[in-house]
Parts: sequence; structure tokens; C-alpha cells
Amino acid sequence: MERRPPDNPRQAWEEKKRAASAPSSRPKPSEVCKVEPLQAGSFRSALALPREEENTVDIIRTFLRRRPKQQSQKLQFLASICTICNTISVDSTMWDMLYFCRVEVVETIKVLLQEEPPYHLDTEVRQQAMLAITSMSQAGLLLQEKSKSLLQTCFCSVFHLLPQDTQGPTAFLYSKTLAAMDSMLQTLVRSAGTLGVLELQKILQLLLSFTNSQPAAVQERAMARIARLANFITTYPLLQVCPCFAQATIGHQCSKTHRFAMLGRLVGHLTLCCTSKDKGTCHEAAEALYHLHTFVLQQRSRWPWLHDSGQLQLQEVWEMKQPWQLSQNSNARKIFLMFMKYLQPSDQADIMLMAIKSFRDPSIYSISVAAHMVNVLVADPAFQPGQVLKIVWAIYRTLPSIRMVVALNSLDRALLVLMGKYPSKVVASLLQCSPTCTLVAMAMWKTMLSEPQAAKKVLQELLSLLMNQSLRKTSTFTKDNPRILSLAASMTTGKILLQPTCLQQVEAIFPQLFLALLFQVSFTTELTLQEVHIFWKEHQQDLLTPIRSAVQSMRMLLCSMGFESQVLAIEAQGGWDTLLSVQTHLMGVRIVATEMMKTPRPLRSTIFCHLAELLSVEDPTWEMIAMVFLIEMLGCTDLGEELDRALEIFPIYLQSQCLGMPSLVLRGILRLTERPDMAKKTLVLLPHVMEQLEDEDSDASAMALPVLSNMLQLLEGKKLSLTALTLAGKLQPLFNNESGTVRELSIRLFQTTMGLVVRAEKKMMKKEVWDSVLPLLFHLHDQDKSVAKASQEALCSAGRFLKWRQLAQLTEIAQAWRISECLGSSDGRWIRVT
Repeated sequence: MERRPPDNPRQAWEEKKRAASAPSSRPKPSEVCKVEPLQAGSFRSALALPREEENTVDIIRTFLRRRPKQQSQKLQFLASICTICNTISVDSTMWDMLYFCRVEVVETIKVLLQEEPPYHLDTEVRQQAMLAITSMSQAGLLLQEKSKSLLQTCFCSVFHLLPQDTQGPTAFLYSKTLAAMDSMLQTLVRSAGTLGVLELQKILQLLLSFTNSQPAAVQERAMARIARLANFITTYPLLQVCPCFAQATIGHQCSKTHRFAMLGRLVGHLTLCCTSKDKGTCHEAAEALYHLHTFVLQQRSRWPWLHDSGQLQLQEVWEMKQPWQLSQNSNARKIFLMFMKYLQPSDQADIMLMAIKSFRDPSIYSISVAAHMVNVLVADPAFQPGQVLKIVWAIYRTLPSIRMVVALNSLDRALLVLMGKYPSKVVASLLQCSPTCTLVAMAMWKTMLSEPQAAKKVLQELLSLLMNQSLRKTSTFTKDNPRILSLAASMTTGKILLQPTCLQQVEAIFPQLFLALLFQVSFTTELTLQEVHIFWKEHQQDLLTPIRSAVQSMRMLLCSMGFESQVLAIEAQGGWDTLLSVQTHLMGVRIVATEMMKTPRPLRSTIFCHLAELLSVEDPTWEMIAMVFLIEMLGCTDLGEELDRALEIFPIYLQSQCLGMPSLVLRGILRLTERPDMAKKTLVLLPHVMEQLEDEDSDASAMALPVLSNMLQLLEGKKLSLTALTLAGKLQPLFNNESGTVRELSIRLFQTTMGLVVRAEKKMMKKEVWDSVLPLLFHLHDQDKSVAKASQEALCSAGRFLKWRQLAQLTEIAQAWRISECLGSSDGRWIRVT
């Protein structure tokens, strides 16, 4: 709605009128024939005309206040509106009066139309109402926000009339009523000024709704209005359409007020209507397409850079006249192809959706023509992601209703083409349509799996969704939530594995798919209740919870690849049930990993390398599961160079803040230090392992100590001596650790280091040994007997290292009270502490 200053509405209207009538600077179309609009008073009956002595303003006010029921008064009220609007140019006070009550006037006109007999045309009220609307629009008194509902009422009142006799008593009235409607629609577009394109599309959108699933008479009347309106726009040069119109451009941005966005919907629907069983609708649709094509050529002639000659356009129009008049299916195909070169991707998507939906009822339109349209549109698609989603949804919703082979073949081809060009969007869209993979969804998956290349892309996209952990971190409660899509991918994968056509493609990505499903099982244990409800609500009758669905998919994958023995072995150890619980999940992963170590070496090598590749980038969602599996696979004796990959990633995860991760990695390093072929290679990790002694995690320290003990045995000469000296300084703080195991292991390792230092390091070691005597003395009576024994042995070694015979002797007989009375001086003499 265009705003007017509240203090001077008349001035605002005059400004708008001058703006709307301003001449256009654009060149005129090549061929324009002027059509005069119907005048509001042209069809006014003698009864409707108010007498000169009557005050039209009083008539309107009285009618609005009393709402009389007599037909004469209704017609007089409507005629008075026309009179005021026609005299506005000489009497602005009447315009002001009508301006301030225009909302009530419009609502009253709607009521009058609704009060008319729904199926019979007995009065001129419908005609006069539309003339009144026309006059108000010309005078700038029609509210834009009210026009849509007003038009809807007009269309319902006229289109649903019973079929009229062409020679009967009401034939003339019926003809004049339709003429008044056509005039009204044209006036609405004219009066909209610079918003004419928007107004035109609003009217066309309303009219199209009456050409769907309606009686034949309703469809024909609505289609005839579209045809008349299409003819009108070919003669109205002031309609301002963006140059992108009728060009197959992508990504162009233009003003909404100048964008003819519904070209695709018009072309698609009118083409289908050309195949309608009703001859009248068919003829009007062909006529509308002819005028629309003319309009397209006229618009293109305005912009010389399109390299379209006006003469060529006129010739093309002339040559096309014959096909427009013939509406058989073959010509409908030809007509559609004429428009294809002018359609933008958004237009093509609109037509695609229309054609797919038309498959539901073969009794309305030609299914073969609709199938042809789909085939043409997918020949070289350029759809946007959102459009692909809509198309997949349309196929999913329409498929159960389709019985004709030509339609099914067309959709199969469309799915395969879309899958080839937009694999990620198609897979994600179908998962949104059916997270639990219904029968309809499964039929669509089967189509896409029918060709090897498409099957490969389907599996790759499902794998990507299963592994796309970064998108799972925020949770919404909709079907496009990546967490829900990941669940849907898991269930769908399980059902796809039952199809023999894709086993070769599954085998090619088996290691990645196997691990992805294992991670999916782990991820499913962390689902929120809302997410479980979204996914599970369609599957509750089968008692198949999301996590059980993921486990089932994993079992199906192993069986499809011939690993039934592993499946049975895991089940015998309770591995599948163990996977289902958060508390025992990691134990279940270890059981699965142990059994997978019995698979052929090439497969184990591939799985191990893929695990190492995944762990090369930290991801807290599944890194613990991957590390548990990898650590178990370190026991494979025939893995050689592959194990070097583990040494590369272990330093990253020794610094991990994930609870239990450092101790898990240390357990893997311990395994490698015990393998002759890998032991010395682990020495590159020595500094990282020593850093774990400074961590507050007792479990990590308890695992690091035996690792360091093994590594010391692998060192020689100077390096061994220096490492022992450095390690001794890090061990003493652990003597007082809360864990008895850490206390014992650290004391024993300290005792070992005393025997490994030589030369200069031995002298420096004396200070470390001196500093350890008192802590070791305290632990001679540790409540943990193993710690007390370790302390006694370490003190004996300290006495021998320091060459204190008395300390060694007293420690051997465990006379702590004698040791506590005296401490050795630096020259070896004893002094009393007190």
C-alpha cells in the first residue's frame, strides 16, 4: 500500500495518479494494439442509477449503517460508489469522505457478493460490485491489503455459478458480468503503478488456484480470465519487468517489484491445462500461452543486448499461431519447448514440482506430457539446493499415488540425474523425508542404487553424514538436524545393505563404513530424549531404538561382507549387548576390535591406517572410540610399517584433556615397547611420556612408569645416564602420590636409575639420592605393604650408592627407629638429629 499524508489524502491520491500516468522511457513493444478498459458506468442499469436529487454520500452512509436487504438498495449503494469515484476530479470532498470509510465499504461489497445465490445469476449485484471495485481502484481508494480477499470473494461468487446457456435469458447478464471482471482485473494492474508486476502476479496466483481440482466450469472460467489478462499485458506498455525476465540467467538479483517470478508456474500449469479433458479449459490455456509467449518476445525486444531482432520475433509469433490453437498432446510438448530457453532455474524448478504433482491423478492432465516435461527439465538441471529439497519431497509424496509406467520411469530418471549432479542434497533431502526409511523411501533408494555410479555416490554421501561429527555439536529438534540425519543415515545404510546390487560398492568402502557405524553406535548413546523422539516416533512399534538400529546396521554390514563368524563371536562374548550401555560401551568396542583382528591382514591394515588418519585430527565426538580400537589392534603381530602411524599421533593425545585418553595412549605405547620390532622406535616418545609424570592424573602416571622402565632398557651409554638422572628428579614427587601403585612403581624406578648413571651424572645423582632418603624413610611404614617393601629396598640401594654401610645395614634389618635417630653428614659421619 502506498502511504498518503493523513492530513491531506486527496493531494496524495493526485500525486499517485500523476506518477502512474507518467510516460515510460522504454521503447514500445513491436506490436501493440490498444484495448480500452471497461467504464464503470457502461453496464449500470436504469434501476441502479441514483436520481440527480439524491445525495450519493447519504445513500452510502445510510446503507453502511442499516445494511438493507432489498436488491434495489444494494444496486443503488454500488452505483453511488461508482458515481463518487467518477466525480472525484471535480469534487474532492466526496473523495475524502469515501477515503475515510473505504475499509467498511470494501467489507460491505464482500458481504453483498457472499449473500448472492451461490450457483445462480439472477441479479446485477455481482456485475455492479466489480464495477464499484474498478472505480475505487481507479480513484486510488482500494486498499492493497484488502484487495486479495476481495478478489477471492469475487472469483468464488462468479466461477462457481452453474453452467450458463448461451441463448438463455441470463446469457447477456452473464457475459456482462465476466466482462466487468476482466475490466476490474486490468484496472487493478493499471492502478498499481510501479507495483503493477506484483499486482499482476497476485491476481494470476489467485486465478491459478481455481484451475486445480475444481469442476470443469470453474476451471474454464478461471482459465479464460488468465487468457484475457495475458492478452492485456501484451497491450500495456507501462508494465515494468526486470531485464532478467525470460533469460536463463543464474544468480541475478533484482527488485521484487520488477521481478516476474511466476513465469515458470504459469508456463507449467498452462501447458498441463492444454491437455485437460475439458475442451474449454484446454482452448483457453492454449490461448493464454500464446499471449504469454508474445509478451515474452515483446519484453526481450526492449533490451537490444539480447540480440533478438524485432522482425525475427514477429515472424516467430506468426509461425507459432497454428500450434497455439491446436492443443493436442504433441503440440503441448512443442509449446513447452518454446518456453524452455526463456526459463530461469527457479522457473524450471516450479514447473518440475507442478509436473510431478500432476502424476497423482491421470484423469485430469496427460501423464505423458507431464513426464515429457520432467524429462526435459532434468536434461541439464541448474537447481538451487532448496529447490532440490522440494523436488525430492514432491517425488516422495507423489510416488505412492502413481500407477502409470511412463510417470514412474520419468521419476526414476529424474532421481538418477539429480543424484549425479547434486548427490549431497538428494541424500540429505531423502533422509529428511523419511528418517526411518519407509517403503516409499526405500523404493527411491533402490532406484538410485540401480546404477553403479549412483550407488557409489549414495554410499559416499551416507558415509559422509555418518562421519560429519562437526555438525553434531548443536542440537535442534527438527528433521534437518545433522544429528537426526546421522541417525537416519545409519538406519538407511542397514536397509541398503540388504540390496544385492550395491555389494561391490559397499566392499570398496567397507573399512570406512564399518568404523563410521561403530562411531555411530557410540554417538547414539549420547542422544537427548527429544532427539530420540524425533527419530523413534515412527518406529516405536518395532521397539527398535536408535542405538539398536545402529548396532543392527553394523551387524548387517559384517554379514554382507562375509564376516558372520566375527558377528557370532562378538555375540558369544556379549559384545553387542555391551555396546548398548554407556557404562560398558568401551568394553564392547574392545571386544569388537579383538574379533576384527582375526580378519585378513589387508583389511586389518586398511582399518588401522584409516583409524590413524581419522585420529590425525582431534574430534572429541569419536576420538576415544577410535583410540580404543587402534590400541587393541596394536596386538596384530603382522602389522609393521603401519604402526609408525601410531607413533605420529600419540604425542597429540598424550596432551588430550579427555578423561582417560593419556592413560589409554600410554597403554598402547607400553605394548609397542614390548615388541622387538617396534621397541626402539618408541624412544621418540620418551620426552612426552616423562611429561606425564607431572600430571595430576594418577592413572596416567601409573601407566607411564612401566613405559619408562621399558624405555630405559632400550637406551645405552651417555644417553642412558643422562635420561636416568633427569628421570630421578621427576620421580621423587610421586613418592607421596595418593595411589599406592604410583608410589610403589616410582620408588622402584628411582632405585633402578641409581644404577644407571655413570661418571659426571653419578656425581650429580648423589644430590637426588640424598633428597630421597627422608621420604623413603617415611614410607618404611606405609600402610601399603608393597610400598613399604619398595622403600626398604630403595634405601638399601641408596646406602650402597652413597657408600654408607651403616645405612644399608640398618635398612636391611628394617631398624627404622635407629635410622631416624641419625642422618649421615656429607663426610660420612653420623650425627644425632635431636
